[in-house]
Amino acid sequence: MASSSTPKYNSNSLENSSSKRTMKDGTNWEQNEEIPRLPGETRVTDKDVIYMCPFNGPVKGRVYITNYRLYLRSVENDPVVILNVPLGVISRIEKMGGASSRGENSYGLDITCKDMRNLRFALKQEGHSRRDIFEVLTKYAFPQSHNSPFFAFVNEEKFSENGWMVYNPMSEYRRQGLPNERWRVTFINEHYGLCDTYPSLLVVPYNATDDDLKKVAAFRSRNRIPVLSWIHPETQAVIMRCSQPLVGMSGKRNKDDERYLDIIREANGQISKLTIYDARPNVNAVANKATGGGYEGEDAYPNAELFFLDIHNIHVMRESLKKLKDIVYPNVEESHWLSSLESTHWLEHIKLVLTGAIQVADKVSSGRSSVLVHCSDGWDRTAQLTSLAMLMLDSYYRTIEGFEVLVQKEWISFGHKFASFPTAFEFNEQFLITILDHLYSCRFGTFLYNSEFLREKEKVAEKTLSLWSLINSEKSKYTNPFYSKEVNRALYPVASMRHLELWVNYYIRWNPRIRQQPNPVEQRYMELLALRDDYIRRLEELQITNNSKIPNSSASSTSPSQMVSQVQTHF
Repeated sequence: MASSSTPKYNSNSLENSSSKRTMKDGTNWEQNEEIPRLPGETRVTDKDVIYMCPFNGPVKGRVYITNYRLYLRSVENDPVVILNVPLGVISRIEKMGGASSRGENSYGLDITCKDMRNLRFALKQEGHSRRDIFEVLTKYAFPQSHNSPFFAFVNEEKFSENGWMVYNPMSEYRRQGLPNERWRVTFINEHYGLCDTYPSLLVVPYNATDDDLKKVAAFRSRNRIPVLSWIHPETQAVIMRCSQPLVGMSGKRNKDDERYLDIIREANGQISKLTIYDARPNVNAVANKATGGGYEGEDAYPNAELFFLDIHNIHVMRESLKKLKDIVYPNVEESHWLSSLESTHWLEHIKLVLTGAIQVADKVSSGRSSVLVHCSDGWDRTAQLTSLAMLMLDSYYRTIEGFEVLVQKEWISFGHKFASFPTAFEFNEQFLITILDHLYSCRFGTFLYNSEFLREKEKVAEKTLSLWSLINSEKSKYTNPFYSKEVNRALYPVASMRHLELWVNYYIRWNPRIRQQPNPVEQRYMELLALRDDYIRRLEELQITNNSKIPNSSASSTSPSQMVSQVQTHF
């Protein structure tokens, strides 16, 4: 699909397909129940409403509110229209119309969601029907504002895998060959005293003392000092991350910070300058001086070279995403699709992030130079760049478990799309969509709170389930059938607007008429794998039957699965 092409058409109704997915996400649904429920999920209230469906027009139905979801089921439509929305996905609830409203369906609620949807419900004006449902929704959609727990703390699901065991920072650093004679592990932040938004375990240069780190922290925004994210197994060049230096309008300097960056440069024996990638546009970095921030100037850091990557801040990104939402939901105007998509600037922003990550990866791998990455506070654009570069450089992060570790490490632990390589990633598209959906759902504790410090304070790992428990308990659902394991192969995607495309299966999935068709090759491959498994099962059944008829059958006979494994069939 070309980057600018209009998404393909599919007549399947989204509402009905979402109800089918409900059965696949671990939800239990007894036949005599009106709504699906997870263990620990309780029904709070229900109400007759008219759902103002942007695709099918007004739909009479009953909406059910639990402590986890908003669930609507139509009462007159055939096929049945279903809405299934985790309350954590809701970003805003507004009252629509007033007591004097007289227009048809003009009185009710307008709900804005974080997953590109807007939901409108019309209600009867008598009996405080709107007030009751508004108060319930507000309480359970925004629990922290009402001194209530996130649903993750009352979720009673059981999984065969414990997702909290996926990421162990010490194990991950050992996998990278750390610590060594040039890099050490420090526990200076064990109680989050140095930086309350950093993890407790950090990797820093061997020749930098803990006292040095404290002095450097005083000169970095939010005390987020330069620390190691990844080391190249051959060149020993490293990817470091941090926040901006506190230069200010007066051009302040800090000898300890300057010396610390020199120690980083010397740690892998390189003679060339340390490369600093500042994610911000140059003009923004200069403007940050007015608020006490800034960047590493050439006078203060003669052994470093600085590059600005022109990636805009979160406010610009949000505005761009808002424009994207306007053109994909509820309707896609096919005749103006190209110009509408261009006007959002969304793909331009993606291109800049991808281009920056490629520069980081190339400098470390081909340039054999250590790099330092930061933006303003070092926990948004910085994580995008470091994690994408690591994904390109380290094939481990392209496995299901490795990607989980990458998310835990670079995003969750340090405070807080991909180009097309069909055989390079062990995970499939559904894996990524599932992660994004549960980023907001509050069903799991994985993405709750903004730092490791707060998650430990709230005992998240003890009291909630991990999203990785769900995924790792049914890995086949999230596995790319074309995956081919390759060690230490670097990926360099083409960061060109001609090669970038909108992620239709995520951004436009709610429109029943415009949904990308499934990959026919992948579908056929999965069918063949299922057929193979069926043949193995039948062979095993036949062998059991035959063995029962032959009293002296050899115990060492080859099993059907062993027989099949000896014949390597490549579909």
